Amino acid sequence: MPPFFSTLILNARPAAGKSEILHALRELPQQQRIDRFHIGPLRVIDDFPMLWAWFEEDAMLERVFHRPRLHTDGDGIFLHHDFWHLLIHRLCLETEKFERDQMEPHTVVLEFSRGVEQGGYRAAYRHLSRGVLERAACLYVRVSYDESRRKNRKRFNPQRPDSILEHGLTDEKLERLYRDDDWDAFTSGDPQTLEAQGSRVPYTVFENEDDVTTRGGDALHERLEQAFGRLWRLRSSS
Repeated sequence: MPPFFSTLILNARPAAGKSEILHALRELPQQQRIDRFHIGPLRVIDDFPMLWAWFEEDAMLERVFHRPRLHTDGDGIFLHHDFWHLLIHRLCLETEKFERDQMEPHTVVLEFSRGVEQGGYRAAYRHLSRGVLERAACLYVRVSYDESRRKNRKRFNPQRPDSILEHGLTDEKLERLYRDDDWDAFTSGDPQTLEAQGSRVPYTVFENEDDVTTRGGDALHERLEQAFGRLWRLRSSS
């Protein structure tokens, strides 16, 4: 078995620091990333680009072809609530296709946020494939709702709304979708593993209320090393 995670699920509120963590990991030499963080060659599968493609398609259908929108209304709200779960199935499908075609071992990262309004993490994990769950470990980046809102406002660049690092939500939409987070309730039964579809998935929490992900540098690397070290020990013993 390679000395790194094969499948990592990365969860958090919006703007909590997920993308900043991945950016920091990508900047490191590969062997250092493996030795310190147990993260191999990276393939990140994020549901935001999928969601944004739906927004763009709907806008073109309405504006260019004068046809009804397929996924969202004019305010960017899904027409069907289970589209949130469809995105989870898309993450798993993209993972399967990548693993089918990739000859060398990688760390595949599935990245998504879910609030209670969308069914929360409890509902999302019901839609992950058994193959993903059996291989996965999970890192949850914890920030408060107020901190999520602060960073969401700060990072938003209206000239690049499709950008992984610069997209944002309106305060109204952020509050509706992400004010309430069920992570603590979802994982309350066990401090080391979460249960989903009969699988036990090891997890750990990366505390980021002090926004170490924006500061970066050694402080971020040290905290990541501690978190991934705990997670690797849990994954190796499961």
